[in-house]
Amino acid sequence: MGKMAALLVSWTMLIMAAVMAGRAAGFYTPPSPSTCGLEVGYYHGRCPNAEAIVRNVVGAAVLRDSGVGAGLIRMLFHDCFVEGCDASVLLDPTPANPQPEKLGPPNNPSLRGFEVIDAAKAAVEAACPGVVSCADIVAFAARDASFFLSNTRVSFNMPAGRLDGRYSNASRTLDFLPPPTFNLGQLVANFAAKGLSVDDMVVLAGAHTVGRAHCSSFVPDRLAVPSDMDPSFAGMLRGQCPACPSSSNDPTVVQDVVTPNALDNQYYKNVLAHRALFTSDASLLTSPATAKMVVDNANIPGWWEERFKTAMVKLAAVEVKTGGSGEVRRNCRAVN
Repeated sequence: MGKMAALLVSWTMLIMAAVMAGRAAGFYTPPSPSTCGLEVGYYHGRCPNAEAIVRNVVGAAVLRDSGVGAGLIRMLFHDCFVEGCDASVLLDPTPANPQPEKLGPPNNPSLRGFEVIDAAKAAVEAACPGVVSCADIVAFAARDASFFLSNTRVSFNMPAGRLDGRYSNASRTLDFLPPPTFNLGQLVANFAAKGLSVDDMVVLAGAHTVGRAHCSSFVPDRLAVPSDMDPSFAGMLRGQCPACPSSSNDPTVVQDVVTPNALDNQYYKNVLAHRALFTSDASLLTSPATAKMVVDNANIPGWWEERFKTAMVKLAAVEVKTGGSGEVRRNCRAVN
């Protein structure tokens, strides 16, 4: 049995034991109040196996393709920053709404993992019809992908109780999702608008340690001469990317050439070495305060992982819908 498969089996057994015993185990704790009306253990009485079911689906998907795990982490960010954490990014086009969020330029064609959310929803619906929201599944999936990609180092509680939204518009992705060309001031303002601090912004940027990026997201601005990018790294990228990427010729490259499939603090070491892809990545060194954050995240063991756990919970609480403001979709791709 492979290491990832063994992790999946051992954690499934632990989750089930915790549910049966009615106690906390690992990241599962008894229900407790949390931000925005969310709570840890929200489904323990409503659908006791919900989180274990999602984790099984995500673990199997990441075992097959680690890139899907990176996509699921990114999906939470792209969902929450537009209409709040309400699964609006999952909605398919319809005659009444031909341009939902998933077709917005930041999401199409690069956002991945929709089929994993579909599989998790189908499995949860089979166990507890009409109980678990798609928005909560997206949040659980991002947490679980973080757990597997970090080799268990990023393990945390994810409060739940979100409802699914009914509105989704592709143009809103351009209004709220920060492009890779943003400078530091733009990034700070963008995150502050969602109630997230400068530290949250720097910590969440660490997710760029996994996944791939289209050449068009950093060519030509980052490969221009002169540039602050390490010359050997820039040369390697020029060998992988066309000088003028287009819709028909836009390859992808790994965001972290050192540990591309591991959720770890290597991103910050890459930033310090001027071997990061995006303008937004390089901008973290343009102020003493954020540069120190980069140094600490790069050099203090466990520092980044602990902060990433907290920042992910804060991210997953952005503008959530509760009460009468949403619904629990039967199908994550369509409103009820």
